Amino acid sequence: MKIRSRLWVGVVVGLFLVLGLLAGTKASQIGTMIKAGAAAGPPPTSVASAKVERVDWGAKRAAIGSLVAVRGVTLGAELPGLVREIDFESGAFVRRGAVLVRLDTSAEEAQLSAARADAALAAISLQRATALRAEDANAPADLDAADARAKQASAVVAALEATLAKKVIRAPFDGRISIRQVELGQVIGPGAPIASLQSVSPIHAEFSLPQQALSELKVGQRAKVTVDTFPGAAWDGAVTTINPEVDVATRNVRVRATVENPDGRLRPGMFASVEIAGSEQRSALVIPATAVIFAPYGDSVFVIDEKQVAPDRKAPVVRQQFVRLGERRGDFVVVESGLDAGERIVSAGAFKLRNGMMVALNDALGSKAELAPKPVDR
Repeated sequence: MKIRSRLWVGVVVGLFLVLGLLAGTKASQIGTMIKAGAAAGPPPTSVASAKVERVDWGAKRAAIGSLVAVRGVTLGAELPGLVREIDFESGAFVRRGAVLVRLDTSAEEAQLSAARADAALAAISLQRATALRAEDANAPADLDAADARAKQASAVVAALEATLAKKVIRAPFDGRISIRQVELGQVIGPGAPIASLQSVSPIHAEFSLPQQALSELKVGQRAKVTVDTFPGAAWDGAVTTINPEVDVATRNVRVRATVENPDGRLRPGMFASVEIAGSEQRSALVIPATAVIFAPYGDSVFVIDEKQVAPDRKAPVVRQQFVRLGERRGDFVVVESGLDAGERIVSAGAFKLRNGMMVALNDALGSKAELAPKPVDR
């Protein structure tokens, strides 16, 4: 019995020794892995890179504006009347003086015939009074009365002729007319719209620029207008008007450029992009705008440096650098200070970095920056 008890004690002790050995071995392995992980650190973050480049940066100003007709009116009737005749087609090009709408003038024409008869009689009476006065056969008052009646009759004729003319609506200038807003037999009142008439060649492009642009803005500067409706097409023109006052709310100045539009593709009211070319050329350091981290305390980029991580190996690390930016054009932005030409910076993925982090360069992650980017519809 004692021998069996000793045997069980030995088995239990041996089992505890084996378990302790296994636990120690596993603890040693886990400790080694923890130390290796702490030494290795997190894997490098993949980013795209770009070089700080010095390029010729012509003085240009870009703005967004609207197209405005050089001359545009909404035609209407000055007097009430019944529409008897419509002499234009909606959307047609009409010449100055062309008859567009005729109103009913039957009553005025009858009144005009009577007025002309009165005027003729008054003229004859004036001739008689003049002849009698020459012979001293009537009083001066008779001649004055005859003269007044003749002038009054002539004025009535002129008034009726003017009324008849106002009931014929004509095109005040060459242009393209809109969809008509009246129909035959319709009775219209004074000022009722008939159609819109717009002169489309040339055409104005109106836009606003910040007040800082006034130092280099002048009448006659070349302007280029583009619209999304016709991609790839551009219209050349020139600055024709600079507003004499600056908007106190926005500190912007309104500018008007005039461009030729012989084919009539540009229409009043269109959204347009305008680029004003300056006369001065300068060089500037530019970087992709995607590289900039915008913050209230200042704009910054991450510069890529080389760090010695082993006797025979260097690795890229990032350093945050604050910069002062200038004009933006397309996908690029000018760097006024903070960077030197040739430095490599992070162009994509900068939002997840911090100072001193190691990175893995993969330029395929970023898109190519362009001065005139063209979005692709998918």
